[in-house]
Amino acid sequence: METARPSVIVAIDGPSGTGKSSTSKAVAAALGLSYLDTGAQYRAITWWMLDNGIDVSDPEEIATAAAKPVIVSGTDPAAPTITVDGEDASGPIRTQEVTSKVSAVSAVPEVRTLITALQRSIAAAATGGIVVEGRDIGTTVLPDADLKIFLTASPEARAARRSGEVKGSDLSATREALIKRDAADSGRKTSPLAKAADAVEVDTTELTLQQVIECVVTLVEGKRVAA
Repeated sequence: METARPSVIVAIDGPSGTGKSSTSKAVAAALGLSYLDTGAQYRAITWWMLDNGIDVSDPEEIATAAAKPVIVSGTDPAAPTITVDGEDASGPIRTQEVTSKVSAVSAVPEVRTLITALQRSIAAAATGGIVVEGRDIGTTVLPDADLKIFLTASPEARAARRSGEVKGSDLSATREALIKRDAADSGRKTSPLAKAADAVEVDTTELTLQQVIECVVTLVEGKRVAA
């Protein structure tokens, strides 16, 4: 009879374009873990704000409306889902308008408090373990995660990857947008993008996606053995 593997909570942080989502989903699928894209939750609340006429340049208006939408995240790495008030939001949250506004909305403390609580409840309910990806998972959301990984890559590599995902996008403009997003996420007062002191840093600039996945799987398996 096979011994049940110990439950493991894995936090994967890092800026856009480092391969976080692809890596996290693949690692979770390979190891039979649940998966949570926390960035999608911030995108979802941003989309709801825009769709409901909330002035996303007004932090007070954002704070007042923050608790209204009901966001539900599916945690199957093979088919992650996200709904807002029962409506599938997986497509709408990826628009350029949402992308350009999400940093401002996610910087509002009331938004982060609500979404952080949601993320913690999902992680706590995940039987067997979960891979949670975002920007403040190892530092704020799940500071006691069993394994923390911080993915990095050069701005050029990240822009090339992101441009490859979006047809017709301008490489230079994409690079500038990523750098601007980094500054906003790293500079916000509440839960800024930062590497946890005990995180393992993985520079993905020169690595293929498969190499990054194998690296992270090895780290997780090592943590499980140690447990």
